[in-house]
Amino acid sequence: MRKLTTAAVAAAVCLSVAAPRAWAAEPDPVTETRAALQARGQAIKANAEGHSEAERLQQFIDLYFEWVMNEHPEFATMIGHPTGHDRWTDNSLEAEAWRDEQTVVALETLKSIDREKLQGEDRLNYDLLMDDMVDSIEAQKFLGEYLAINQMGGVHQNSARMLAMMPAGNRQQFENILSRLEGIPTLIANAMVRLEKGLAAGVTPPKVTLRDVPQQVENMIVEDPAESPLLRAFQEFPADISEEDQEVLRSRAYAIYADGIRPAFEKLHGYLVETYIPGSRESIAMKDLPDGEEWYAFQVKQMTTTDLSPQDIHGIGQSEVERIRGLMDKVIADSGFEGSFEEFTEFLRTDPQFYFETGDELLAAYRDIAKRADGQMPRQFGLLPRTPYEVVPVPAYAEKSQTTAYYQPGSLDAGRAGQFFANTYKLDTRPKWEMEALTLHEAVPGHHHQIAIATEMEDQPWFRRFGGYTAYTEGWGLYAESLGEDMGFYEDPYSKFGQLTYEIWRAIRLVVDTGMHQLGWSRQEAIEFFINNTGKQEHDIVVEVDRYIVWPGQALAYKIGELKLKELRGLAKEELGDKFDVRAFHDTVLGNGALPLRVLETQVREWIATEKGEAPEVAQPAVKGP
Repeated sequence: MRKLTTAAVAAAVCLSVAAPRAWAAEPDPVTETRAALQARGQAIKANAEGHSEAERLQQFIDLYFEWVMNEHPEFATMIGHPTGHDRWTDNSLEAEAWRDEQTVVALETLKSIDREKLQGEDRLNYDLLMDDMVDSIEAQKFLGEYLAINQMGGVHQNSARMLAMMPAGNRQQFENILSRLEGIPTLIANAMVRLEKGLAAGVTPPKVTLRDVPQQVENMIVEDPAESPLLRAFQEFPADISEEDQEVLRSRAYAIYADGIRPAFEKLHGYLVETYIPGSRESIAMKDLPDGEEWYAFQVKQMTTTDLSPQDIHGIGQSEVERIRGLMDKVIADSGFEGSFEEFTEFLRTDPQFYFETGDELLAAYRDIAKRADGQMPRQFGLLPRTPYEVVPVPAYAEKSQTTAYYQPGSLDAGRAGQFFANTYKLDTRPKWEMEALTLHEAVPGHHHQIAIATEMEDQPWFRRFGGYTAYTEGWGLYAESLGEDMGFYEDPYSKFGQLTYEIWRAIRLVVDTGMHQLGWSRQEAIEFFINNTGKQEHDIVVEVDRYIVWPGQALAYKIGELKLKELRGLAKEELGDKFDVRAFHDTVLGNGALPLRVLETQVREWIATEKGEAPEVAQPAVKGP
């Protein structure tokens, strides 16, 4: 996979002269749209009509949006745009290579716009686009496109997630679902080509992390199509579709599954078990891949939006672990527990009082916490979103290897609420004392609040509404956990210990991610470091460590982002004194969408200067260099 841009898609503006030869023989609407967009891109660069630089930038942004919708229709579905709901992104290596070429051409077009003639928000938008395209081109040096499957995702999980997200309210929407179902065998075939190329090049996930993937794929293979997680839309139809039409649609879906999808998944399963996993690498470190040290340094830079080295981050992590451990020891002492840290964490891991007996009880408790958090939001924020959210279970086909929880954005345009997914697998690994911090992170005031605020900012360009920088979004999620005490949470020592457990968890990530990928740590060393410094269950820890192994650098973003947010809050309180308003600070942090940390700092410093009645400094370029 290439670097994700602020739009969270591996894309750049399609501006070259010729379409790929393989697509030229029989023009279709997708190809024709490409050609039209190419012509518009050339016109922007030539500027024969003498448009201002601000007008040219807006043309570029509009073109970029249409290109992403055309090339990545799943993203269109996610945000509620009507383009391409009947097809998938072309995931062939040829298509990806072509899109990479267009990124280079797009960068040249963007560079033809004179930044010095732009002002204010236009200049910031230019900088963010330039930053992303430079990164996207740098990512082309590496072979991420071969890493097409792991325990966290791949065609087996991603197709099911997208189909579950698709609207199913009328006949045409069911036709769209059927069309995408027909495309799944091609997605699988293209993914297998990537896997085969990766196997030959020595670019695979570590073998140990793939152990559950065959079962995940097997979960998609059922005798009765009605039981398939891919066909859930056909279990219940809207009332205005006749019973006769319902039967026709359902029969078509079942036939597509039986004749195409199931055989394709069976072939993928056999390939994984017999060839891919046995041939996958034993090493866990990214530095052991081709150009691995440079690749990991790039991942660190991209995920943290900083210039910190892996060694710098490892040291920060060690320091934070030591600091937070001190706070945890104090909570243990204040609780009246007589015993060591290890004995206290064993008590938390094993005592039945800390666990629910059913998944429904767990979900109900999460919903109760979320409702209590909703009531506290006006105390922390002036701006509240309109998009609702819900608490739902992690799908059964993925729950064994999935993390404790995650968030999926909603869309007012698509009529879809945000979703906080809670894992109900192995309830004896889902303690009550972690639930408050986790809810604040994933729902409100964490991911749902931040992402919904961004998507509802209709005055901002699309890539700032729907995009993201991991250090910002995950940094905000971790920062949101720290707001719990001000919102009436963590009142008992166990929940407070849970909050600190989650904070030290993110500090541990700094140590073990850099340790494994750069400094030679083994997987077992990482697991043991985790066990020795937190109360989390070993199953959860193993899942987490394996996640860090297959997503190098991603786990660094949480703590680095949170530390920057706390630094900026401290700066604002120091500078503004009695004039400091936490609601205004939070609205400032969230009010421009997700930003690189260096750009966020500039925005906050400008807000501080304005609050003090001073003239803010002129912002410097946000780009790393054209």
